[in-house]
Amino acid sequence: MNWQKFQKYFLNLEQLGFSLDISRVNFGEDFLEKMGAKAQKALADMESLEKGAIANPDENRMVGHYWLRNPSMAPSAELRKEIEDNIEKISKFAEDVHSGKICGAGGKFENVLCIGIGGSALGPEFVSDALSRPCSDKMKVYFLDNTDPDGMDLVFKKIGKENLGRTLAVIASKSGGTPEPRNSMLEAMEKYKQAGLDFAKHAVVTTGKGSKLYNFAKENGYLEFFPMWDWVGGRTSEFAAVGLLPAALQGIDIRALLDGAKAMDEATRNADMLKNPAMLLSLMWYFCTDGKGKKDMVVLPYKDRLLLLSRYLQQLIMESLGKEKDLDGNIVEQGITVYGNKGSTDQHAYVQQLRDGVDNFFITFIEVLKDREGQPVFVEPEITSGDYLQGFLLGTREALSAKGRNNITITVQDVSEKSIGQLIALFDRATGFYASFININAYHQPGVEAGKKAAAGILQTEKKIVDLLASKRGEMTIDEIASEINLENGKEIIFKLLTHLTANSCRGVKIASGTGFDAKYKFEK
Repeated sequence: MNWQKFQKYFLNLEQLGFSLDISRVNFGEDFLEKMGAKAQKALADMESLEKGAIANPDENRMVGHYWLRNPSMAPSAELRKEIEDNIEKISKFAEDVHSGKICGAGGKFENVLCIGIGGSALGPEFVSDALSRPCSDKMKVYFLDNTDPDGMDLVFKKIGKENLGRTLAVIASKSGGTPEPRNSMLEAMEKYKQAGLDFAKHAVVTTGKGSKLYNFAKENGYLEFFPMWDWVGGRTSEFAAVGLLPAALQGIDIRALLDGAKAMDEATRNADMLKNPAMLLSLMWYFCTDGKGKKDMVVLPYKDRLLLLSRYLQQLIMESLGKEKDLDGNIVEQGITVYGNKGSTDQHAYVQQLRDGVDNFFITFIEVLKDREGQPVFVEPEITSGDYLQGFLLGTREALSAKGRNNITITVQDVSEKSIGQLIALFDRATGFYASFININAYHQPGVEAGKKAAAGILQTEKKIVDLLASKRGEMTIDEIASEINLENGKEIIFKLLTHLTANSCRGVKIASGTGFDAKYKFEK
């Protein structure tokens, strides 16, 4: 590689313990100059957003997640006070739980059961896993982040029925109507009931004031309520109660987390693109994907604690940038596909294809300089396992660069509250800049809403099928069922629903005779 290019494009923010290397991306010397106007517009758009402009026009909302780590930037004194009061409330609640002032039927709370989906789960899970210290964590954290009954049962088995009286449930749902967290909460309520416990005395909610969940929690006497504001999207809510409450209960220093994000935010407001890490990162995304998502982003952190980073970034980036239309209503079908796991594990998985196969990606390496707490173990003379880890990172980077494969390297000193806050803020800002480059709304998710509506319709169809079979008390084919419920064009859906129902014999739907598409179904309980 070119040493001069490395020196020119290596950005070292010594005061943050952070650096970014874009020198191994094959852009020409004139690329950054050509992107100057887009970069200045993105900075202006971000400044307007931070001042409280309507940055989500489809929902007519402000976008204020940057205020969460620096309340002084909020556009009104009322909002600033709400944010500050919420941080204080979270800290005080966690202290009261840790001291035993707030406790469960079994005594002092020892476990946290986080119930959420998407942005209400991915961020908290990533932070919890990255910053867990088993010997000093104040509480053990578990997650229900899907509507998979078997997955829920597995989590409850890990907690143990005898420990539910010492387990605090934290339910996060902005509207309270999202099916996955609602289902998980109802399943949890049943488990607590079976254990002879009042769920409400072991539960708090994070939701919008006046939502279905808010009203339900108030009516049933839940322990506490924490707000979700309409100007904070789920995928950018890690520094709201959604992420801060589970972190504080676990024993993570949430103020250090916020300080790390705030420091990175300040660095990413720099008008000089060569000194602005988020701007450089988003510019490299634009170059590598031709501004049209033509290549995938592979995230490779060389640290076990950062295993869940790629899952978190999948939602942040793909839900923000994956849009059919731009802000002018043109069909653009934008987005960047994100995947990854960790190094050096992936050197024994898909790095072979990355080096020698189809060139349809670019890599973001995450390097962590500090190996571990305590003294090293030497696996060879003067060589540690951590030396090997860095050696594999640098070696893989060399091998990929030799084949002309674009790659970026982000380096942090350690995995700490400060550095995790920085990484979240960095990718957060880079996503916003890139959205400005391609002129899309990064802060809504119409595709997700469309999927929810389609799922609701399918569940209504299932109910009609079960009701029909139960009322007929006879045998019916798929064609007959479709005709009866006026769904002639939905026979495939009917077939899939019946296949699922018959696989769960407790539901009462059975195959009476025949097989495959010619089977006849009946209801028998």
